[in-house]
Amino acid sequence: MTITMISVGTIKEDYLVRAIEEYKKRLSLYARVDEVVLKEERIQNEDDASEVARALEREGEAILRALPKDAFKVAMCVEGVQFDSVTLAKKLEDGASGSGKIALVIGSSHGLSPKVKGACDLKLSVSKLTFPHQLLRAMLFEILYRSFTIMKGKRYHK
Repeated sequence: MTITMISVGTIKEDYLVRAIEEYKKRLSLYARVDEVVLKEERIQNEDDASEVARALEREGEAILRALPKDAFKVAMCVEGVQFDSVTLAKKLEDGASGSGKIALVIGSSHGLSPKVKGACDLKLSVSKLTFPHQLLRAMLFEILYRSFTIMKGKRYHK
């Protein structure tokens, strides 16, 4: 199994970098983990909806180029569905059953372009609460590790 995490923007906080590295190490027991970090587009005026849309479009083009074509593609977005851990594990396992590949996408603080969302097989939300994207990345690696322990019948998820 191969997991590709595509995210926009860098992480500066050392504690989040350490958490991500720890869960990537744990996850590597079950799958190859590739991480693609893309540059966040600069926006001069955050209140200008057209400028934000153009930035999302440019970020979206980079994301689409990085997406593995035959992977089960998951867009992390606020309007996505929410699952419990067992259901998510089953969804990921079923989605990757053909190619053995899962790709997850985390956009910038402005979200994801409609084209990226449309290119994905699943729109997923981890909560109705709002989290910083850097923290979400660390959480998502933990969620993936938990999903794989569930798939393999391990006790971690309890």
